[in-house]
Parts: sequence; structure tokens; C-alpha cells
Amino acid sequence: MSGNIVHLHKEAPEVLADEAAVTTLTVVPDPPAAPPVPLWVRSGRAVRTVVTHEATKSTARTVARHSLYVVGGARIVGRRAWDGRTAARYERMLRAAEAAGNYEAAAEWEERGQRFRDARHRRRMDLLHSPLDVAKGAAVSAGMGIGGLVLLGVAMALATKDATDVVTPLMAVVKFINLLITIVQVVWGPLISIGPFLALLALWAVGSKQQAAPQWALPAGARSNEGEPITPSIVVKALRDLGVPALRKAITEMGDAGASMLSPIVIAGCGVEVDVTLPSGVSTIEVQNRRRKLAENLSRHEHEVFITIPQAARTVRLWVADSGALDEPIGPSPLATDDTMTADYAKGRAPWGQDLRGDAAALSLYQRHLLITGLSNQGKTVALRSLALWLSLDKSVQFLMGDLKGVGDWAMFDGLALTLIQGPTDEHVIQVTEMVEGAVDEMNRRIQAPPGTQFPPLIVLVDEAQVAFMCPAKDEDKRPYGGAKANSRYFMAVRKIHNQGRAVNVLMWQGTQDPTNENLPKLVREGAHTRASLALGTESQARMALGDKAVDGGAAPNLLRPGLDRGTLVVASDGIQIPAGQSSITVRTHYIDDATAEAITDRAKALRDGVTTLHAVERGEERDPLADIAAVIGDAPRLRTQDVIKRLSALNAEAYGDWSPVDLTRVLEGTGAEPYKSDGRMVVSRDHIARALANRDTEASASASE
Repeated sequence: MSGNIVHLHKEAPEVLADEAAVTTLTVVPDPPAAPPVPLWVRSGRAVRTVVTHEATKSTARTVARHSLYVVGGARIVGRRAWDGRTAARYERMLRAAEAAGNYEAAAEWEERGQRFRDARHRRRMDLLHSPLDVAKGAAVSAGMGIGGLVLLGVAMALATKDATDVVTPLMAVVKFINLLITIVQVVWGPLISIGPFLALLALWAVGSKQQAAPQWALPAGARSNEGEPITPSIVVKALRDLGVPALRKAITEMGDAGASMLSPIVIAGCGVEVDVTLPSGVSTIEVQNRRRKLAENLSRHEHEVFITIPQAARTVRLWVADSGALDEPIGPSPLATDDTMTADYAKGRAPWGQDLRGDAAALSLYQRHLLITGLSNQGKTVALRSLALWLSLDKSVQFLMGDLKGVGDWAMFDGLALTLIQGPTDEHVIQVTEMVEGAVDEMNRRIQAPPGTQFPPLIVLVDEAQVAFMCPAKDEDKRPYGGAKANSRYFMAVRKIHNQGRAVNVLMWQGTQDPTNENLPKLVREGAHTRASLALGTESQARMALGDKAVDGGAAPNLLRPGLDRGTLVVASDGIQIPAGQSSITVRTHYIDDATAEAITDRAKALRDGVTTLHAVERGEERDPLADIAAVIGDAPRLRTQDVIKRLSALNAEAYGDWSPVDLTRVLEGTGAEPYKSDGRMVVSRDHIARALANRDTEASASASE
């Protein structure tokens, strides 16, 4: 029973009736053994394992690679020899120039090819006469040589008085020739044996240097063609394989294989630029929407290819960076390297960075409101601060600054700005709002000044402005500080400056992050003349930051790489030089660290007599101008406006010391007590003022009862 399975069980009671259950033994035989695996199957599996093993594949690739290096080297040497003996090189360059549309270069290559053919013809004609010339030259040389040796022998014989020395030089030459023959006889055999191996080694070296083997045989690090130069054929092939059927069909049917679509490829900074005229039936948006695939077809990363729309119809402009060039830092800012640099608000341009061509990108700030936005930690504050640092070197410029982050990014402007508020709380938002409202009052004062009055530039700068728009605090009249409603204080103050501030040099600069309709209202972002964006998350945010026109024209801050493209801005402004036909430009800004920024502000402070910076908006005694006017008029039936202003100034110089007739008219406008002319002079009526006060009190009581 060895090897069998034994089952113990009891039979059912109904089968055995009343008898006791009987235990039975059941023997179950072993299952049949599996048949042995045939030897040929085991051998096949082993062979497959060996063949598919990575070491085997690597060895096979290595053998194939080095063998193909010899074949590729022979092909390269043969092509070089053919190019050297024929005009094939000139023909090839001629065709490339024609394909690129550079007909001037094509004509030059054609002329060079013709000169080569003429020189080759002259050399061939010279070969017809060369055997006779060589024979004559050899005979002359031999005669002169033998004659010289004989003369030398005669001289030796005269010197030694031995006649046999006459032939000594000739015999020495014969022995030398015999030695050369002996050396050749000794070396010739081994040279014949190893010569082919040396030739194969030379061909292998050429093929190895040029990587003349198929991609599958090359080492892993050498299989990529990343970074190869951009040529017309590569551009056309990339467009053909873009996945646009109409474009592929048109290129296939073109007699010149698509070369006529391309403008000349020109070097543009750290890359190249080419305009592509698309065939009928292909839209520019179809190419723009395939930026990543186009970049991969050009052996580049997505961020290394930029597609814009120039003025020409049905044309896209491709800028392709040299591989890895955009990951290299740009040089330091001229503000950091030139201690003598100054600024000119009206005529100068701030050195902001470099465009993709490598040219300096400079921005005019004259009478332009500014908005910079982007994701957090992408360099927004540094980019905004670099503009303020340059402008601070114009001693006529004044600053009102609110930093709603409050970590000291703007601390170096203490002693330079008239007001510097730093902090993220609601109280700081209230202070910043009142600062902006104060700028509105200053703007109104300037507007009411006599025509032609010149005012110093006043820059109202708020960093992290989204904190102000999202602030929930309300004042005592229940007016919100944040929001985007008609009674939102910060929003309305910014809107007023956007509407009228430019004309009197009161400018609004704002920096925000992660824009939405809530934290960056439409009317505010569209009020900025210069709009710049760092990396963003979506195309909808890009449209908020730069506007539809810029995005439709190719601006794509949403395609910048967060973290890797820190400090890179897409700018839409008439204050910066943008290539014709484009609506935006990409700028890699200079990085100015805190220490350098402090050094620059120290230079700016030295240009001024001294500025006392306020760190909070001073809230003076609340005055009621209408009641004060009634008080200074007293019992007089009417009073000249100049006298009213003098008495108001005497009553409270802080509130009324800088008032002009324009301010008085503005306060009384709409009250029914406006100044009027009496006996040729502008006066204010006591009765009119009293009636205006009574009407105001009545309206206030009615509002309170409601």
C-alpha cells in the first residue's frame, strides 16, 4: 500500500440498519506521473534564454556595431574622395541653398563649382605633357647629379693624390641605393601582410568617430540625435510627420519636397528661426496645437520650440533653441555691473533681461501701467523689483509701495519710498487701500492743475495684489476693501488710476499670482498697458494674464516649466521691442539678489536729499469741508473764494494748506452751493452753504429712518 492514499470513513446508519457503524478502508491509486519533457524542448528553452538574454543582445550589438563601423568608414572615405575629385560637393551645397530659398548663396556655390571644373580641366590637360616634362627633368637632374659627383671625386683625388678617389662619391651613392633596396626587401613582406589590417583599422576609426552604424547598433548614449543642427530637410520632415494629413499630402506632392515652404534659416541668438508658409488647407492653429510633437520631430524638448504667428498670411514662425541652451543662465544685470548707471523715466528703458535671440530686452516704463502675474515662486517679485530698482535711479521718481507678502522682499526701499507697507493681514490691506486712495486724491489734484503743469512720476506699487482683492474686511460704512464690485474700495481706487492716472504720471504697478477672475478682476487686468506672465497652469490663465490677442498670436506662458523656467516672462506691451507681426515676446529676466538690490537702492538714496518713509497711512482728524466752509464764512453774505481758502488754511493747515480754487470747486460741486461770479469775482454764498448743509442733514436723517 506504499504510495497509495488511504481514506477512512463510516457507512451511513440507514445502510447498516441497527448495527454499529462499520469503519472501511478505501485505497486510492496514485495519479499517473507527468510524461518527461523531451530533450529537444529543454534545449530549445535554453537556447531561447541565451539568445534573448541582455548580455547576448549587447554582445551582438557590439559585434555588429564595430563591423559596420568599417563599412561606414569605407563609405565616408569613398564619399570624401569622390567629393575631392568631382564637383559633387558644390552641387550638394547648391541644392541645399536653393531648397532654403537662398538664391544668392546658390549663385555663389554655382560659381565656385565652375571654377573647380576649370581648374580640374587645366590639371588634366597638363597631364598630357607631364610624361615628357618628367623625362626631361629626370635626365637633366641625373646628368647634373653625376657631373657633381664626378667633380667631387676629382677634388678628393687631388687632395689625397689617389686617382681611385675619383669614383668614391659615385660608389657611395650606389651603396646607399643598394641599402635602400635591402631595407625594402626586408620590410615589404610584413607590410604586405599587415597593410590590409592597418587599412581596416583606419576605416574603423573613421566610422567610429562619425558613429557610422545603424541606430539599433549604437550604444544607448549615442542612439539619440538630440541636438542635431536644424536644416531645411529636418524642418520639412518634422512638418510632414506632424500628423496633419493635408500638410503631409501637400509636401509629398510638391516638386521640391516642401523646400519652397521655408524661408532661409537664420541664426537667432541661442537658436535658429525660420518662417513656414503653410499650404492651402492647413491652418496655423493645427501646427500650434502640435507643439510637443513638432519639438520631438526636431529632436528638441517642448520648451525649446516656440511657435508664433507673423504678419504674413498662413505662416508660422518657428524658433528652435540649440539643445540645452535655455537651461543655461544668462549674465548679470547691468544694474549690478555698472555702478554709474542712472535711469530716465521719460526716455530710458529698463534693462530687464534677454530675449530668446540673446538680444538685450529693455522695457519703457513711461506712462504705462504694469501687471505681472504667474504661479507662486516663479520669480514674479524679483522681476517686478528689478524694474523698480532701475527706475529708482531717476531721482524725480516717487514710490508708494505695498508688499502684501511681508517677508522683506521690498525692505531695501525703506528710506526711498514715500510709503512702504509690509504685511499680509487685513489691517495691512486696509492700509494699502488707503495708500492707493491717497494716490487717487493726488491724481485728482494734478488733473485739476493748470494745463501744462509737469508732475514727478508717482509709482503706486502693490505686490501680491490678489490678497487685496480677496480681503473680506469692510469699513464702517459696510464698504468692502476687497472684491470687484462698484463699492469695493481697492478695486475702485485701482480702476480710477487706470482710467486717468497715466496722463499725470500716476502709475499703477501690480504683481499677482495664480490669476483667477476673483483675485484679478477683468477690468483691472485689462487696464494695464504692460502685461507680463511667468509660468502658469492653464491656457485660460494665460488669457487672463496677457489677453486673447497675445495668446492667439502664440504667447504660451502655460507651456513654461514651473521651477525650471523661473524668471522667464512672456511680455505683451508696446514698451518693448517685439518682432514685426508678433503680439508678445519671451524674456529671460536678470536675477538681482537682495544684497545687490540693497546696493542699488543705496545708490538711489544717494541721489536724493533724504526721504522719510511712512510705514502706515496717517489718519488725520476727520474734517467736514462743507461745515468748515460755513464756519469760515461766518455772518458775511458772501465771501471771495480766495478768502475762503485762506481762512480754511488758517483753520486747519494740514487739511486745507495746499487747497486751490479747484479743490474748493470740487468739494462744492453738486451741493447747490458752487462758487459763482459776483461783480467779476468768484464768491461763495453763505445762504447757499447753509441750504446745502440742511439738505445733507435731511437726506442723512431719511436714510437713517429707512
